[in-house]
Amino acid sequence: MRKSLIRTTTLAAMAMATVLSLTACEGGSDSADASSSPGAAQSAGKGQKGDGGAGGNAGGSGSEGTSGGAKAGSSTGGKGSGSGGSGSDGSGGGSDKGGYGQVCGANDLTWSAKSETQAGGYILISVKAKPGITCTLPAALPGVAFGSDGTEAGPAEQSVGEQVKLSGATTAYAGVNPKTTNTDSGKELTEIIAFVSKDDQTDPVSLNTGSITVDEPIVTNWHTTPQDAVPGDGVDSH
Repeated sequence: MRKSLIRTTTLAAMAMATVLSLTACEGGSDSADASSSPGAAQSAGKGQKGDGGAGGNAGGSGSEGTSGGAKAGSSTGGKGSGSGGSGSDGSGGGSDKGGYGQVCGANDLTWSAKSETQAGGYILISVKAKPGITCTLPAALPGVAFGSDGTEAGPAEQSVGEQVKLSGATTAYAGVNPKTTNTDSGKELTEIIAFVSKDDQTDPVSLNTGSITVDEPIVTNWHTTPQDAVPGDGVDSH
């Protein structure tokens, strides 16, 4: 009976030892799993960081592409604007008379005439380019005609002058002596017909002068000062 009890106790102890041993093994496995878990987490963390970095790089590349595209678009837009400006300078030139060197026509100019008492009296004609026009008066005698018969003024100078470029406020002058004879003959008129030169193909202009007597009239070349446009009594020594 005693031996049976001892045996039973021994078996129970052995069973307990076995249970404890199994428990210890499971605990070790858990410890191993637990120790491997941070490594996995760390590895996973690195993997996520790597993916994030790649994503960041991709994002940066996309941003640079967008920026580059925007820059290119801006550059193209700027160039287009430049072309528009040029187009605009080109269309602005349309109101101009084609730039420097273009010969003036009578309709490109603003005309005026007034009587002067110097040198026995004469008519001073002045012209300016209309707004937006740049043109050149040719080195030729201005055209001046009188009355219904179209009597034209002859030259008051021995040679033609120089070209005169007109733009803005620049003014050119020509002087007309309507009567160069010492007789009582002549015709009474109140206006003259003027044009740039004999080659002017535009319509001439009519200028009021007040009452004048016309007989063998003369006209000077175009000048840039009124003092140089005094016609005198006939062909001078200029």
